[in-house]
Amino acid sequence: MDKSQHTDQHTSQRFDAELEALRSSVLTMGGLVERQCRQALEALSKGDGELAGIVARSDREVNSLELQISAQCTDILALRQPAARDLRTVIAIIRLVANLERIGDEAAKIGRKALKLADDAGRNSYCSEPQHMGEGVCSMLRGALDAFARLDVDAAIEVIARDKEIDREFKSLNRLLMTHMMEQPQRVKNLLRINSCARALERVGDHAVNLCEEVIYLVEGNDVRHLSLDEVRRRHGS
Repeated sequence: MDKSQHTDQHTSQRFDAELEALRSSVLTMGGLVERQCRQALEALSKGDGELAGIVARSDREVNSLELQISAQCTDILALRQPAARDLRTVIAIIRLVANLERIGDEAAKIGRKALKLADDAGRNSYCSEPQHMGEGVCSMLRGALDAFARLDVDAAIEVIARDKEIDREFKSLNRLLMTHMMEQPQRVKNLLRINSCARALERVGDHAVNLCEEVIYLVEGNDVRHLSLDEVRRRHGS
């Protein structure tokens, strides 16, 4: 092997290491936002004001990671000028971390609402309402992160398919909360806070779908954003 070939191989190995470090950082960030979401749901259902406060303030670390990963991506684009799949990887990661940051924002929002609800003596009659929906959303997020870790398109599509059930649960929960408001008008303000938490959870589900769409783009090169589930499946099967 001549000197130029050795140099090219060494450069390629360093670039592969940089991309792997990026993927690892995304998974670290994903783990943080997943924990945020689960803690937010726990704080809401249990009336844990201390935990709610922690969640409300926890997006700083997530924001810091987003900036760090975005800066790494910018450096790679400028210095490495990647092509083909390597370029797709960097683009997908930029979009992935943007969605993860927004999930962190939604979790922090739930934390702030849960903090205001923690002292309500009658909270047990309604604060557990979003629990089942929230568990489904957290499961979607976990599935999306697993799909990214394994670069598994089939698993990503499975997560996307679960979003319809979350949307149905959200609509059902809205109707239930409206009924509570009519029956307990003195609690309208807090019931609206619960509704805001449910909306935040529904948005987390939407962002989990976005994560899965980026996995499909990264692996297959298909940009499936804004496509229906049937269209996504057709493209994957073609």
